Amino acid sequence: MPGAKVGDINLYYEVHGEGEPLLLITGFGSYSAHWSPILPHLSQEFRVIAFDNRGTGQSDKPDYPYTLPMMAGDARGLLDALGIERAHVFGVSMGGMIAQEFALNYPDRLLCLVLGCTNCGGNHSVPASEEAREFLFGRDMARLSVEERARLTVPWLWTKEFIETHPEAVESYVTITSRYPTPVHGFRNQARAIAAHDTYDRLPQIKAPTLVITGDADRLIPPENSKVLASRIPNAELVRLKNAGHGFITDATKEAARAILSFLRRHSGKGWTSGGRQEGRRGTP
Repeated sequence: MPGAKVGDINLYYEVHGEGEPLLLITGFGSYSAHWSPILPHLSQEFRVIAFDNRGTGQSDKPDYPYTLPMMAGDARGLLDALGIERAHVFGVSMGGMIAQEFALNYPDRLLCLVLGCTNCGGNHSVPASEEAREFLFGRDMARLSVEERARLTVPWLWTKEFIETHPEAVESYVTITSRYPTPVHGFRNQARAIAAHDTYDRLPQIKAPTLVITGDADRLIPPENSKVLASRIPNAELVRLKNAGHGFITDATKEAARAILSFLRRHSGKGWTSGGRQEGRRGTP
């Protein structure tokens, strides 16, 4: 399997584009290919590294308890394997939770931080509806086929209007999700990591420039959570995308890319040198 040895596991990764490194950390049960709608926009200006979290995609899927600090350590280990000293980091949903731990535990490895559709966890987070929580973590979902689960996920990710006008996006999502299905124990171990997430008290320790971005129609992680994050992280910027859901990188791709690239440009060239660059595509480092 192409990838990098990080601790006791192999992590699959892909590199797209050239420039300053931008590490993408994806969400619950997802893997690197789910970045495909926005990746071409980001890779026009940055060297984008997308990888599969432990438990998903083509990375190893050990069956023991995961933690978000453990998964942040995976991200740091991947940067080590690629010879990258510092990177911009963009995480969505669970990936945004991992990105928070990365920023808190490895501040010297971070250029700037983008937190998408995520929360701080604990008692200070704004919970989703009971229906949403049951969808995400209920036992019934594990009994469905991969395609059935993917199709049922779509209405939770995007607005009704987007789904009706972009059937090709639905089919692409189902195809990608079905290509490398996340096993039941992968979902279970990632869900337990999410359940233990709580960074509220530590967020003021984040000193890196931070953008918090969300869709104002997010049904899985209510957008009020982004306001909480932005209020706790010093000088954080907040962007709410109109008529965008939890999967805003798909149903608001251009708007999201515009906001993210504008932020990254303003914080590029600070503390980064080309010595951290390593050539390569979809391969073993």
